[in-house]
Amino acid sequence: MRPKTIFTILFFLSLIFITMGDQFLPQPLSDLSRNTRVSINKMLIGLFPKKEFKNPNKRTEDAVEQLEQKQ
Repeated sequence: MRPKTIFTILFFLSLIFITMGDQFLPQPLSDLSRNTRVSINKMLIGLFPKKEFKNPNKRTEDAVEQLEQKQ
């Protein structure tokens, strides 16, 4: 077999193992498949920083709180 064919087969087998392995594989392998998928998901989510949105009403809310504290 050519290396490209072997790589393609291994790629698709690993993709099936990660995505659906916990549904049809026996117990030790199904846990491994699920844990691998969870680890990959956590790694991919960790690549993107958590975006905190600015509160457009923050200045108004602060002014209202200061007025309430004075009274």
